[in-house]
Amino acid sequence: MLQIKNIAYRIGERLLFENATLTVPNRHKVGLVGRNGSGKTTLFRLITGEIEPDSGSILFNQRLKIGTVAQEAPSDLKTLLDVVLEADTERNSLLIESKTASDPFRIAEIHSRLADIGSHTAPSRAAAILYGLGFDEQIQHQSCNSLSGGWRMRVALAATLFRRPDLLLLDEPTNHLDLESVIWLENHLARWEGTVILISHERSLLNNTVHEIVHLESRMLQRYTGGYNDFERIRREKVAHQVKSHTKQQAEIKRINKFVERFRYKATKARQAQSRLKMLERMQPAASVIEDRTISFAFPQPDPLPPPLISLDQVQVGYDGIAVLHNLNLRIDMDDRIALIGPNGNGKSTFIRLLAGRLKRLSGELTKSKKLKIGYFAQHQAEELTANSNAFEHLKLLHPNETENRLRAHLGRFGFEGEQANTKVSNLSGGEKAKLLFCLITKENPQMILLDEPTNHLDI
Repeated sequence: MLQIKNIAYRIGERLLFENATLTVPNRHKVGLVGRNGSGKTTLFRLITGEIEPDSGSILFNQRLKIGTVAQEAPSDLKTLLDVVLEADTERNSLLIESKTASDPFRIAEIHSRLADIGSHTAPSRAAAILYGLGFDEQIQHQSCNSLSGGWRMRVALAATLFRRPDLLLLDEPTNHLDLESVIWLENHLARWEGTVILISHERSLLNNTVHEIVHLESRMLQRYTGGYNDFERIRREKVAHQVKSHTKQQAEIKRINKFVERFRYKATKARQAQSRLKMLERMQPAASVIEDRTISFAFPQPDPLPPPLISLDQVQVGYDGIAVLHNLNLRIDMDDRIALIGPNGNGKSTFIRLLAGRLKRLSGELTKSKKLKIGYFAQHQAEELTANSNAFEHLKLLHPNETENRLRAHLGRFGFEGEQANTKVSNLSGGEKAKLLFCLITKENPQMILLDEPTNHLDI
């Protein structure tokens, strides 16, 4: 059982938690939701002990195995299968000890424990998890350093699932998965026998894998029974009831005050007026509804350009002189709306980077309109953002001649107001970084916007 008792935590002047309390019983599956930057990932860091709360406590059995997906994807020469198998540190250490142990009793203990944890079925179980996440048998025996960052993160997810921790903490696990792998993960988590706390923007995942939703709102943790659709319905009803109660109470207070002001100095009514004043003092205020601000933004209307904006003729593009995409023939005009789909690893991001000017063609002809402005949202945010710079500095660097007031007004439309605009990128959540990228790419009113997995970190 996990118990969070009255915790408080702040980053600088920003208070994320205040008297937040939550109990998660064993084998419960919980979805953790809240707006970007509200502190969901920070809560995971508090649970794992990476950071300490300013006050309050987080309690659980110290023998509890907690599983999180590594932030850094494995990139060594080990095969994918070996990396996943070695994630079970107990099995790995027992196998190593079994090769050198000489005491008969210790040898018996080792083999008994290996049987208890299902060591003989581990390779097939690891292979099944990798296959579910998109790795066929041939790829499973390749080294991790041959994979792109997104694929290596899948390996890290597979290793965490293989460990079968008692408490599984998953922070946006579908970010690097294609549709088939998302469906597999959904089914896998639905059958999971341990405790799960899941942060996700995938409605289907939150509807089909968890039994309750915990909403991080106003620095508190509010529990709702059911999946995400149930949470939305119950919360909508709760908010409507609060609004009705608050409105009714305010009307009653106004009526009583009006009576008091009218009759408090009349001898025949003074006692009634005093009685009503005491009634006001005893009245418990109905909770007013303070909704988290929702950031809404629209893509700007750019200056029109004659077609085509971009044309490709027999273009090849790739890395280190090796072509990944061949014979690209395409024309893109102002009114085009293009969805780029395909399995992971087939070159979608490579194609986007070619159009954005981040990759040069290996051969063929690529022609762009001379006045074309392109906004590029990179899948991997680190490519476009500097960790030690804040939002205002990023925008100022791109528009050095723009006034501070105009830059801050643009930042404000994306939620970067006051001190938030001066917060270093390293202290922003994934969703806040995504909003900053949208802020940066829309400032110049580009004729073409290239979006590579733009919803990965955005809240629902």
